[in-house]
Amino acid sequence: MSILWLDEVESDQLSGKNVLCRVDFNVPIDTEGNILDAQRIELAIPSIRKLLRANAKVVIISHLGRPKAKVRPALSLQPVADYLRDLLNQEVIFVHDCVGDGVSRIISNAPPASLIMLENLRFHGGEEKNDPVFAKMLARGMDFYIDDAFGAVHRAHASTVGVAKFFEKPMGGLLLKKELKAFDKLLYHADRPFVAIVGGAKVSSKIGVLTQLVKKVDALIIGGAMAYTFLKAQGFEVGVSMVENDKLMQASNLLRKAQELGVKIYLPTDHVVARAQDQSDIKVVASGEFAPTQAGFDIGPQSRAEFCGVIKRAETVFLNGPLGMCEVEAFSHGTAEIMNALAHTQGYTVVGGGDSIAALKHAGLVEKIDFVSSGGGAALELLEGKVLPGLEALGFY
Repeated sequence: MSILWLDEVESDQLSGKNVLCRVDFNVPIDTEGNILDAQRIELAIPSIRKLLRANAKVVIISHLGRPKAKVRPALSLQPVADYLRDLLNQEVIFVHDCVGDGVSRIISNAPPASLIMLENLRFHGGEEKNDPVFAKMLARGMDFYIDDAFGAVHRAHASTVGVAKFFEKPMGGLLLKKELKAFDKLLYHADRPFVAIVGGAKVSSKIGVLTQLVKKVDALIIGGAMAYTFLKAQGFEVGVSMVENDKLMQASNLLRKAQELGVKIYLPTDHVVARAQDQSDIKVVASGEFAPTQAGFDIGPQSRAEFCGVIKRAETVFLNGPLGMCEVEAFSHGTAEIMNALAHTQGYTVVGGGDSIAALKHAGLVEKIDFVSSGGGAALELLEGKVLPGLEALGFY
């Protein structure tokens, strides 16, 4: 890694300086302005505290949701600023825009060790277009730029790529460093056996990472709705389960590649099924025994036991994606059992993806996982071997 990291910079170099800090505060907020999951805010606190203790003027920028270049009050970062104020027990100066003369004046007039949060970057079209004019406006008056938003580094946006060009030495934050260290261990220094568990709905969104993982792991567990594309590719009857028929060939190719490499692929052998129309008449059936009206919504007891045994014997485990429709109680048991096995294995464990983390939190197991990644899409693209624009802008490659 050739990134300049925040923890490599002396405090006296930051003292009295204006520091633009890109974070990922894209958190769920209800209609009353309550933050439903503050994990992403809390993960950014170490970098923010370090900057404040160094007497820097900290200017926080982030996106929230998809406002599509329009000012949408429901997607304002004001509730996040309020939460941050309470969390740090410090005033947070909230600015109702992120660029312009008025923003620059507020930043200029604030004293050192101030914490300033700018409004949602995506209220401006220049953010997602990586517009150089917008990026230059963000950089205006700033002495340093720090990217601590792992969840956004796979986006070539103004705040992750364009703005970095206006600084001689853009930096990576403490969270970003932890993320890359965890994935470096997975990619290049994993203890064996290395097991990957990949779930979720669509093969199309995961085929790239599956293709790369099969070259690195000893065993690959595939669950969730995407498993039915693989089972159908093997000739099993899957009723009306979700299947991507245009991905059957890719699924077959992956299975063949795994066999060539000596990598064991585990697919569910039994399933919690229900009538697809209304999710009623819940039963457990073996692979290939689906009725024409049935769809699979969770892995069955036999599959859970087999998968948990594989996890127990592993020295390194990576999980991304639920093993079933875990947001519905009747179909949550497979994911819950896998998460419990993960939490109690002696191996090194990494979990990524919003649905997976939500399931971990629901089970109260977050603290038992070695590393919980803050970026689902970025993590998958990193594992897939793609060049992530935000990291490239920092000099990672």
